Amino acid sequence: MSALGHDGLPLGYPYRREDETTPRELRALLASGEAVTVVDCRTQAEADICKLNDAQLFPLQELERRMDELKASLDDNLATRIVVHCHHGRRSLTATYLLRAAGFEHVTSLAGGIHLWSQDIDPTMKSY
Repeated sequence: MSALGHDGLPLGYPYRREDETTPRELRALLASGEAVTVVDCRTQAEADICKLNDAQLFPLQELERRMDELKASLDDNLATRIVVHCHHGRRSLTATYLLRAAGFEHVTSLAGGIHLWSQDIDPTMKSY
């Protein structure tokens, strides 16, 4: 496991506060009961390995054509807070920008992806 700083991010991680939510921040959001939708933009095969509870699977390669489905799942409330995750955070940043461009107002990427979640939040989660 890599060394993590006090914020739970790997030392030297290029954190983008305006674009990312840390795993610890997401854990606190989920525990608070605040309305937040977690979107998994990995493939089905990756989601079969491990997943965050209640995450909605919208693989990045399907996201643009499934935007209406995502909007409908949010009752067309584009102000709903969304945190997108992938394996390490690269695809979820792309998905974050796509969703923002489509009018979703409060979207961030999970910093470090589900990999960092498994390191810092849930070490029992299967890692790949």
